[in-house]
Amino acid sequence: MSAIRRLGIGLAAVGRPAYINVGRTEELPSERGVEQLRDATWRVLDGAYAAGIRWVDTARSYGRAEEFLSEWLATRTPDGLTVSSKWGYTYVGEWKTDAPVHEVKDHGLDRYRAQYEETRALLGDHLSVYQVHSLTEESPLFHDVRLQAALAEAADGGVRVGFSTSGPQQAETIRRAMLLEVSGRRLFSTVQSTWNLLERSAEPALEEAHRAGLHVLLKEVLANGRLAVRPPNALRAMAAEECVGADALALAAALSRPWADTVLIGAVSPGQLQANLAATRISLDERQLDLLAGLRIAPERYWQERSELPWT
Repeated sequence: MSAIRRLGIGLAAVGRPAYINVGRTEELPSERGVEQLRDATWRVLDGAYAAGIRWVDTARSYGRAEEFLSEWLATRTPDGLTVSSKWGYTYVGEWKTDAPVHEVKDHGLDRYRAQYEETRALLGDHLSVYQVHSLTEESPLFHDVRLQAALAEAADGGVRVGFSTSGPQQAETIRRAMLLEVSGRRLFSTVQSTWNLLERSAEPALEEAHRAGLHVLLKEVLANGRLAVRPPNALRAMAAEECVGADALALAAALSRPWADTVLIGAVSPGQLQANLAATRISLDERQLDLLAGLRIAPERYWQERSELPWT
């Protein structure tokens, strides 16, 4: 598969006025009303589709991202698009950048049923993949057989069921979730996890998931913009040698992982998108990959630093 077809566009940073991505605010309109962010979302979707990207990832908690995507789908009627969304978080920010809380988490059966209906109402048959949002080992899903059965019912109806992960214990969560079965069949067929040059702890488990037949998606490949805006010196120097931005080089490193089926990018403007797409023209050699491997940090440190990023 070509590199461009292995890319997907994620809508976490354009569906709501505040988010934690570094370098986002400068690329968005100064006024971040509903109309302005709808236009920004459509511009990114138009550019991604024109470039050949055929995977779009969203979530119930991404503000009005599902709504914006639904309207774009109705207007553009694109062919061959895979649409994934997620349930488990609810957006409660009331369209305020300074909201005290922007989203709340609930992995209960009632929340799943309500959000599945909400997503279906907006995306209809365009919905291809529905994922548990930020599954952790503490999630009640691992013990709630009624919830597992409800997810299996969606899978029987033709929607691929998956999960995303967050936190320093991603690998353990992935391995445990892969073992879940309903009526003798594996429950999950996709997994979406954080992987980037700073946080690679999930890599062995993601390789195992890929070998087991799960579709592996990588998210936060730019570490919420930090690798693009504040890259480590080694990444900055290598990007200069390749005459590309640090963002493209970090994305190219993700694309170099043969077990990564889809690499999500989170561009919020056509300019960011074009800079990201330069990754498809880069082929990293073993020396470069070895140098980049030295950028990794302890998972606990990575997730602590991520938790300190402000919503702006």
